[in-house]
Amino acid sequence: MNRLQQKYQQEIKAQLQKELGVKNPFSVPQIKKIVVNTGITDYPANPRQRVVVAENVVEQFKVITGQAPQITKARKSIAGFKLREGDVMGVMVTLRGAKMWDFLDKLISIGLPRVKDFRGIPTELDGQGNYSFGISEQIIFPEIDYDKIAGIRGLQVTIVTSAVTDEHGLALLKALKMPFVKEETN
Repeated sequence: MNRLQQKYQQEIKAQLQKELGVKNPFSVPQIKKIVVNTGITDYPANPRQRVVVAENVVEQFKVITGQAPQITKARKSIAGFKLREGDVMGVMVTLRGAKMWDFLDKLISIGLPRVKDFRGIPTELDGQGNYSFGISEQIIFPEIDYDKIAGIRGLQVTIVTSAVTDEHGLALLKALKMPFVKEETN
């Protein structure tokens, strides 16, 4: 069991139940899944080089998340964007269980503090207790070999919780020590 998951089970869950005034311990907010994705838009004109770029991104995702990602493809052709049906658009992975907790622990304790000029991430949730944010560079993860990447890419991370409201979701993420922006007091 991951150390963050263990801390959630032993300490945070009871703390949240008390703090939020939830009577049933099964109603305490928890993390259901984490979705990580990126787009591949810097396509070379050569189709063979496109495959190399897509394979490079897939390998990076395997290293970062510990799970093989799914390749997303264009559903239809759009001439204005020079896009053909079936072209690789991006890569995504949905993490659950132990891999989800491992990724979240790595993101909070190692990845986000390595962001240049990091002052925290915004506290805006989606209205249903879920949280999405962007990471500008995939190289914040120490597993990435800088010499083998084919360009700096941004990632989108979505943390899906069982929280009913934004307040409950924010309380869960704060209890997990997510590095949010400090509120300034005047």
